[in-house]
Amino acid sequence: MSFIEVPEDHDFSYYNLPYGIFSTFNNPRKRPGVAIGDYVLDLDKVKHYFTGPLMKEVAADVFNQSSLNDFMALTPEHWHETREYLKALLSKETPFLRDDKELRQQALHPIKDVEMHLPAKIGDYTDFYVALSHAKNIGLMMRGPGNELMPNYRHLPVAYHGRASSIIVSGTPIARPSGQYCPPGSDSPIFGPSKALDFELEMGIFIGGKTNMVGQPIRMSDAERNLFGLVIMNDWSARDIQRWEYQPLGPFLAKNFATTISPWVVTFEALKDFKTDNYPQDPEPLPYLRHEDKFNFDINLEVQYKPSQLSEAKTICKSNYKYLYWTAKQMVAHHTVTGCNLNPGDMFGTGTISGPSEGSYGSMMELAWKGTKPILFDDNINRCYIEDGDEIIMRAYCRAKDYRVGFGECSGLVLPSKLLQSRPSIVISESK
Repeated sequence: MSFIEVPEDHDFSYYNLPYGIFSTFNNPRKRPGVAIGDYVLDLDKVKHYFTGPLMKEVAADVFNQSSLNDFMALTPEHWHETREYLKALLSKETPFLRDDKELRQQALHPIKDVEMHLPAKIGDYTDFYVALSHAKNIGLMMRGPGNELMPNYRHLPVAYHGRASSIIVSGTPIARPSGQYCPPGSDSPIFGPSKALDFELEMGIFIGGKTNMVGQPIRMSDAERNLFGLVIMNDWSARDIQRWEYQPLGPFLAKNFATTISPWVVTFEALKDFKTDNYPQDPEPLPYLRHEDKFNFDINLEVQYKPSQLSEAKTICKSNYKYLYWTAKQMVAHHTVTGCNLNPGDMFGTGTISGPSEGSYGSMMELAWKGTKPILFDDNINRCYIEDGDEIIMRAYCRAKDYRVGFGECSGLVLPSKLLQSRPSIVISESK
């Protein structure tokens, strides 16, 4: 369908067209782009082609920004019109870009030559906990059989407010966090680098659309208008720090040191052909959380683990977005029911997306079952938690008959701890 050839198994097909923020060596200015096959289309170079009734007045401005926030702040009608114009511009039937060699050289960059950045200025970040299997697994470990779920779990989407400042883009290394934790068998804490560093396989949901006023909830009938797109997300977690600090107020230092996201935002419109049945909810939610339409998605998720001693990564988890108990629309409705205002560029995390079987568990804590079932690799290497020099690589994609809609990858390499050292004293001798 496009004059740019895209293999059937490529994440960035003509039916995807995800948005991101990129720069190049020759032009370090951060700007919006769209991925198509092995290329990035520079939207600033083609903004004059968006001549539709909605985008013609705003394209020059929103595609000249260093983040996607202004574009996210438009309406679903603006996003749809942009997508249709992009499909037309990249079509093999349209000559403007296809036949203009000079424009193609200016506007299309090999994806291998660009540097990707965070897609938005993330003002607020809320992490939900909405995969039923994950909640049951953690509850079983912490509270034992019969007490897996807290009484509120099937009545509302549980969440906590995370730290937006430490959200980083894929490929950024992370330093092992340090903090207080209790060694096994001890009731007194020690301070040091975490010995139980974990990943969590999640998806990040970017908020867009018109900002709701403080005190004005977003009703379920309008919730979809505030949902822009999805990224892959790794919610790094220090389990030993978390076990010591989480009662009574929940996660803090165990999760505030780094959250990695993939750079390309796949829009909900690009995912509409991959909708699937919502997860069955029993009991029926309260009226403000109900919706009858499908808003769940068949997105395949994978985690690959590369130990520092090995040259190749091993797939240790295969899960799916469809295992989420609560939908993104329900997250929006619940988050704002008190009158909390959401802003374009805010991000939700889904919480760890674990499926019902062991191979679909979305964290080391589950896969190695709290350290009792080490994950085995070649050369007799095993892991219960992540060690220095190890790399975690997450991927996500939807598969159709002859194309796929993918998210690229979300990767992070773990570096040794950077414990703060006392500054050496500086002695200035008096001159004689």
